[in-house]
Amino acid sequence: MNANHPPSNPDPDPRRTAGLTRGGGVPPGETPPAEAGTGTGTGPHRPLKRGWAGGPLALIVALALIVALFFLAYGIVLAL
Repeated sequence: MNANHPPSNPDPDPRRTAGLTRGGGVPPGETPPAEAGTGTGTGPHRPLKRGWAGGPLALIVALALIVALFFLAYGIVLAL
């Protein structure tokens, strides 16, 4: 294999990798620091919106009132 190209196997060879003990373990103090970019606080801050917007909520209430008035009028007409 050419020394300029890394092996196709992504797993390190424990015989040639520094910092590994027998069996492939890592001794204390050899672990790399955690990445700072993987937390939940990354990215731009967007405040959460609570509840429904006024327009869609008013439309749903108006539609429910129209349907209720239709059935009320239908019941009155049938009772006559």
